[in-house]
Amino acid sequence: MSAATDKETETSAPGAPPPAVGVEDLECRYGETIVLSGVSFSVREGELFFVIGGSGCGKTTLLRHLIGLMKPAHGIVRYFGENFTNEDLETRRDLLKTFGVLYQNAALWSSMTLGENVALPLEQYTALNRREREEIVSLKLAQVGLAGYEDFFPSELSGGMRKRAGLARALALDPRIVFFDEPSAGLDPVTSRKLDELVLQIRETLGTTMIIVSHELASIFAIADRVIMLDHDARGIIAEGRPRDLAAASDDPRVREFLTRGEEKA
Repeated sequence: MSAATDKETETSAPGAPPPAVGVEDLECRYGETIVLSGVSFSVREGELFFVIGGSGCGKTTLLRHLIGLMKPAHGIVRYFGENFTNEDLETRRDLLKTFGVLYQNAALWSSMTLGENVALPLEQYTALNRREREEIVSLKLAQVGLAGYEDFFPSELSGGMRKRAGLARALALDPRIVFFDEPSAGLDPVTSRKLDELVLQIRETLGTTMIIVSHELASIFAIADRVIMLDHDARGIIAEGRPRDLAAASDDPRVREFLTRGEEKA
């Protein structure tokens, strides 16, 4: 099976709603250096979608372009059919409210309590009063298993608890999409598995679309609905589909090596 047949072509029936995320012919550069080129894929609403590949293949670079931290050299990113890449600042701001981000190291402000950290998006994007914000903060912390931790500082928590607090902040605005940048990085296997279970629970409870950048193969096989695999030398996608299907049927040695090793470790 070639990379072309590895890829699941995403097509929408006439009149069907647009995908949660649509990426069209994306080119990502640092200066004159092309990191990714010709990247196209879509993510269905409610899907648990992984961006995988070895170190240096462009996973985090792609994420930065998806969430607007970097502007593509070419191509378009759409959310629910709306052009995120080329819209005016006001429209982009409205689209930003539809997704949350859990950064690799949680990116919590160390000088703020968990409650203050989770409240930040509410302060920035809503007109809620303090009491209303506090109620939402308590709800979001409870959703990630941190009820009662509003007054704790990040330094008082374990790594896994900080990740969950970062997820609570990402969920503060009830986003339709949540992006994760290497969520299991630095976690022990048990804590990593519990985080996977929490991600599944939130998806099932809220119907949230989840896009996860990761090279953690145990998580990929445990919870991914579908993946795209990036490759450094190809500067783009070399496979797309369900991870176990790709591991069993791909004739690309790069895909097979990456995913078969994952099955042996899982």
